[in-house]
Amino acid sequence: MADLTLRQIKKSYGAVNILHGIDLDIKSGEFIVFVGPSGCGKSTLLRTIAGLEEITSGELKIAGEIVNDVPPSKRGIAMVFQSYALYPHMTVYDNMAFGMKIAGESKSEIDRRVKQAAEILQLTKYLDRLPKAMSGGQRQRVAIGRAIVRNPKVFLFDEPLSNLDAALRVATRIEIAKLKESMPQTTMIYVTHDQVEAMTLADRIVVLKDGRVEQVGTPMELYHHPGNLFVAQFIGSPAMNIVPATIEKAGASTSISITGGLKADVPVATPADAAGTSISFGARPEDLCLATGDAVLFEGKVDYVEQLGEVQLVYLDIGRPDSPLVVKLPGNAPVKRGEVLKVDADPGTLHIFNAEGRSFAREAASAIAA
Repeated sequence: MADLTLRQIKKSYGAVNILHGIDLDIKSGEFIVFVGPSGCGKSTLLRTIAGLEEITSGELKIAGEIVNDVPPSKRGIAMVFQSYALYPHMTVYDNMAFGMKIAGESKSEIDRRVKQAAEILQLTKYLDRLPKAMSGGQRQRVAIGRAIVRNPKVFLFDEPLSNLDAALRVATRIEIAKLKESMPQTTMIYVTHDQVEAMTLADRIVVLKDGRVEQVGTPMELYHHPGNLFVAQFIGSPAMNIVPATIEKAGASTSISITGGLKADVPVATPADAAGTSISFGARPEDLCLATGDAVLFEGKVDYVEQLGEVQLVYLDIGRPDSPLVVKLPGNAPVKRGEVLKVDADPGTLHIFNAEGRSFAREAASAIAA
């Protein structure tokens, strides 16, 4: 059982600031995923938790104990890296047992833990093999098994699937999900740039940008209720369409005017003095559909179609050459390049953001809570 508490965690390399005061509470048994673009600080944050990077300032607690100055080996943490780092001359069994042998564990305890971990990871029949005789996915499972046998309080995963091909990534991701189910009391923190991994594995996701936490929430909270423009466009694939708009009528429900003279009513509260202000209007590609009546949200010429089988991505020219509107439609929808399409959406799926990029819905919820 291990809660983690991070208070104002900062990390600098000389004059270069990487982490800018991270505050985060992680509950025992949670599967937390750090996501964000390259260079956002997610791996640095993970390494400070592991003790592989010294914290410049702030306080880190694991299971209630301040561990800023505790060496990595004493923190009760096991880390799985991007590279497998297996000993090529050792069998799977010996690779998994090596750390316990160094620690002076008894042969019977080593054997029990290795075989238990091998069973969890479906590696039992490979225990006598050398790493070179195994696939990339199997080697990564050995690296995970090496961590399991240490009985850590916290597992840290640093992009463990990035070296695998697409099919192996899916298979190994499922194995990690099953591993978490088999170890419900163990806290796991996972770093990835792949939002599919984040959405499918996480109890909660921490979205990072430029060394700061943008939003924390469950996968579906971030998908349906992004707190700002960055989260709105980072979570979801293809990214949310963002279009300039103007508030015509503010209040409990908001009327807006979109580029091209089209209008929409969005069931989001805005301050009375917001009327006339410029905003950003958001609609996810999968929330848009072909208009069947007089209600039209967007109208544009089909510039390009990506046929993906079950679905197709339709790119509409709505008068912004560098920013086509992306619409996700069923694969059998009759769409041709060059034709004019009218699309609509359920108002409850639409988003509006203020001039600073913050969600009006999130600000309204914060005001009610206060």
